[in-house]
Amino acid sequence: MAHQTVVLNIVGLDTGLLRDHAPRLRAIGEAGTTRGIDAAFPALTCSAQSDMLTGTTPEKHGIVGNGWYDRTSSEIRFWKQSNRLVQGDKIWDVARRREAGFTCSNMFWWYNMYSGADTAVTPRPMYLADGRKQPDIWTNPPELRDRLQRELGTFPLFHFWGPASDIRSSRWIADASRIVHETTRPDLQLIYLPHLDYALQQLGPDDPAIAEHVRQIDELAGDLVEHHRQRGCRVLVVSEYGIGPVDDAVSINLALREAGLLAIRHERGTELLDAGASAAFAVTDHQIAHVYLDPEVDRDRVRTLLEGLDGIDEVLGREEQMRRGVHHERCGDLLCISDPRRWFVWDYWTDDRKAPDYARTVDIHRKPGYDPRELFLDPDLKAPRLRIAWKLLRKKLGFRTLMDVIPLDASLVRGSHGRTDLGPDRSPVLLSSERMDELPDRLPASGVHDVMLRLLFD
Repeated sequence: MAHQTVVLNIVGLDTGLLRDHAPRLRAIGEAGTTRGIDAAFPALTCSAQSDMLTGTTPEKHGIVGNGWYDRTSSEIRFWKQSNRLVQGDKIWDVARRREAGFTCSNMFWWYNMYSGADTAVTPRPMYLADGRKQPDIWTNPPELRDRLQRELGTFPLFHFWGPASDIRSSRWIADASRIVHETTRPDLQLIYLPHLDYALQQLGPDDPAIAEHVRQIDELAGDLVEHHRQRGCRVLVVSEYGIGPVDDAVSINLALREAGLLAIRHERGTELLDAGASAAFAVTDHQIAHVYLDPEVDRDRVRTLLEGLDGIDEVLGREEQMRRGVHHERCGDLLCISDPRRWFVWDYWTDDRKAPDYARTVDIHRKPGYDPRELFLDPDLKAPRLRIAWKLLRKKLGFRTLMDVIPLDASLVRGSHGRTDLGPDRSPVLLSSERMDELPDRLPASGVHDVMLRLLFD
């Protein structure tokens, strides 16, 4: 029979933060096993999690980032949720072949809809016809949705992502995980705790205030680990990547536009990226940018342009992508890596007055790139919280209104990730409650898959 195992994914926890500020988590590894993880490439949430759950890399599972360009529909798609996007067997498929009755609970790891996990909970807001975004979750089985929100309150979506992000969303996930575990007793439970990730992007890893955020997640995770250990569970703690300090962004799409390669559509006085009409454009994702090319474009010209752009460290063509394990049909024709203290912004306009209306809002699906500025309120706004309250009141009264409170200033972002060479103190970690002396000092993110199997069946 499988040993009940719980895996906590504490995003952003690295060797240095663990050593300096997380005594309860550190104690797990001291009593059991502590190892370093060589971050997945690219070091991004969806890619790293897919490495861990499949035991493969993006060239096999196809998750080349948090989003990519769909060449068939000519659409950029970020933060999709169907598990069918992840190619290959997942940990629960492999485990079920070893033990027919194996069960798995997935609590907020990504691509958590329509998978083979027996129980699943994932954020799924309702986008109402009147323009409102209402916090909600998707669950399997469906009735779990009502039970969790009846007992814990509505999932705190606006504390999960956006300027109000804080420990409350991770606390809700932890409490929901306890309820699900007590109810279903799964052989494997996967739990995602995101709080530290967002604090590090807002403040940067060197800000003294980070210590308090690590303390918060250490207490929350420590209580969760204690709860499961008292019930005889084995526990594994992992992190996806370390976060390095950044000073500014690289406007890669603006450079492509100025070179006459990126196409713009004009609508209502604003400018929209027209991906399907572009000779070249970038899907930006933290310190990674996938550059997609029209088949007729001069590839060497675009590569030379990008290699000369300030803030870009590497440009990977197909051969380099193969060597790095990311060559896949979803990958950009060129893949750019920023300098260590830079990140890629999706902006392409020359005049902020012509930015699309959603640029100054939290809108993770329409923007053609990940936007960490959504973690901030625009410092140039007077009384921003009063402005938000007024807009919320208007929405409740049935009026459509734009929640345009997000800044365009890229220098506000202080931490980013995507690179894999941040140094030993910013390496992701693996902590096991069990002694696993046979493990090497470091293992790839894809190696977490086999560690989970060992905890379950050895």
